[in-house]
Amino acid sequence: MFPLLTRLLTRRSQPLHWRRSFARAAVDAEKGPTIRELPPFDYSPLPYSGPAADEILAKRREYLSPSILHMYKNPVNIVEGKKQYLFDENGRRYVDAFGGIATVCCGHCHPDVVEAIVNQTTKLQHSTVLYLNHAIADFAQALASKLPGDLKVVFFTNSGTEANELAILMARMYTGCHDIISLRNAYHGNAAGTMGATAQSIWKFNVVQSGIHHAVNPDPYRGIFGSDGEKYARDVQDIINFGTSGHVAAFMSEAIQGVGGIVELAPGYLPAVYNTIKKAGGLFIADEVQAGFGRTGSHFWGFESHNVVPDIVTMAKGIGNGFPLGAVVTTPEIAEVLTHRNYFNTFGGNPVSTAAGLAVLKVIEKEQLQKNALEVGTYLKEKLTSLKDKYELIGDVRGRGLILGVELVTDRELKIPAKAETLHVMDQMKELGVLIGKGGYYGNVFRITPPLCFTKEDADFVVDAMDLTLSRM
Repeated sequence: MFPLLTRLLTRRSQPLHWRRSFARAAVDAEKGPTIRELPPFDYSPLPYSGPAADEILAKRREYLSPSILHMYKNPVNIVEGKKQYLFDENGRRYVDAFGGIATVCCGHCHPDVVEAIVNQTTKLQHSTVLYLNHAIADFAQALASKLPGDLKVVFFTNSGTEANELAILMARMYTGCHDIISLRNAYHGNAAGTMGATAQSIWKFNVVQSGIHHAVNPDPYRGIFGSDGEKYARDVQDIINFGTSGHVAAFMSEAIQGVGGIVELAPGYLPAVYNTIKKAGGLFIADEVQAGFGRTGSHFWGFESHNVVPDIVTMAKGIGNGFPLGAVVTTPEIAEVLTHRNYFNTFGGNPVSTAAGLAVLKVIEKEQLQKNALEVGTYLKEKLTSLKDKYELIGDVRGRGLILGVELVTDRELKIPAKAETLHVMDQMKELGVLIGKGGYYGNVFRITPPLCFTKEDADFVVDAMDLTLSRM
């Protein structure tokens, strides 16, 4: 380890005086890049007197499922969040470039969202949707107003997995068909039906997953047809012709694959597939769990950039700014199929959750967070692309708005995944004050999905931290 870098990585900030940087690199400009100060932030976290990271980790190992993983060699104990920043047990501030996996859209602990939650909690935490309460109806109306066409009937769930499970059920009931087509590299959840629709072996258990077909992924970077969406779409027709009765229940897709590594679908793909599916009697399910709620910047929903209107839209994550909440929105005709039997969700439409969701929509509108996602995201992508020109390790920079991906490869021509290098860069960026995500089947893609209140100064800091780390490899 270089002595100067060692001093930088082990330095700690004081809990107060946040305008002083804990991350100024003492690196001679002639020897390599420098990192500017952490953006000023006039806030001091409350003193923390709870258990330390090692104690929490010990309890997790003893009492929580071993399937629950943690990030970093030395896990960070996050005790407080404010806007686009997180604070650890020592009062150290980090730029949150992951947003709780594309979940925190308004910013951590946004006062308007917190106020809505507290106000509703003091009045009524839970009853049941069998009784009347205005919170669920108000939010359903506001949410439906953000969707095109006849998409105006809402069913609330607790998560994206539940939303996608319900969407699959509704499509099968409505069409009378069982077959669902999704994409290779997709992730739609980890329950019975959604695990089947998910198409990465690292997220699948060896259980019965019937009626699911996975089409060739229209990946412009790794796909066999590059950016030619219509060529990829032909595989969907082949699946219908040779793998089904000729009729299908639905095609299910994200507009930008999140867990799959921020993969944008090739242009022209979704419109072509949409026509193919309609001819086979199927529905189009748009999974907006990660790309929705203005995160792409150019549109409120990811599917809108493809000029298609789905039959069913699923959502979660950003819908509640971190509050457990999900939803399925569809047409009145399709929604009618759930009346053929009893279908119920005890916590779906909980008054506190829906009050939080309504507050989120108002904040996105009031603070123009979609516009900010476009402006800051475009700026950040340009800065990341400049790093690609500088470092051979970066194979691709992609995404839009504030859902961006940076793929690391050890060989640009062969596109060999740089998994170990990705983990190293993540750890070093954490030490510099940046928390970032990763994804992709090979675990070699940085997922940059910060709160939508992210600033250009934050973007500069993230890029500088990545630049400095890559320069030392």
